[in-house]
Amino acid sequence: MKNHKTLEILEKILADSYILSLKLQNYHWNVVGENFKSLHELFGAQYEELADAIDEIAERIRALGSKVEGTFENFQKLSKIKSGNKNFDHKNMIQDLISGHEVLTDGLKKGIKTAQEEIDEVTADIFIGRLTVHEKAIWMLKSSL
Repeated sequence: MKNHKTLEILEKILADSYILSLKLQNYHWNVVGENFKSLHELFGAQYEELADAIDEIAERIRALGSKVEGTFENFQKLSKIKSGNKNFDHKNMIQDLISGHEVLTDGLKKGIKTAQEEIDEVTADIFIGRLTVHEKAIWMLKSSL
């Protein structure tokens, strides 16, 4: 398959996105403190946005002719992002989410280069769009500290 490396990166981006989405939802449910409302809404908006992205990434994997192994075990194995801690205070939650988004931005930058090398402009475009979203998420989270 000509897009072998791009597919591997897509699978990792899917796994990282899924685990980050779960972490965002966990923190959305468990955040407390004086910034509760704004952080609850921010975390909720980010995990809702990721739900659509996860579907787009999985469908791109299928469009490239591969099956999606959409199991939690597979996502945990492939992801560089670890599960969240419901007992974190809001500042640790924010720092943890920034780290998760940074894992994705690193993977997406690698993915853009690889997809372009493999002449897969559609996947490169998806990666560029996702990079924009995650860089904005990092900015918004850092601004909340």
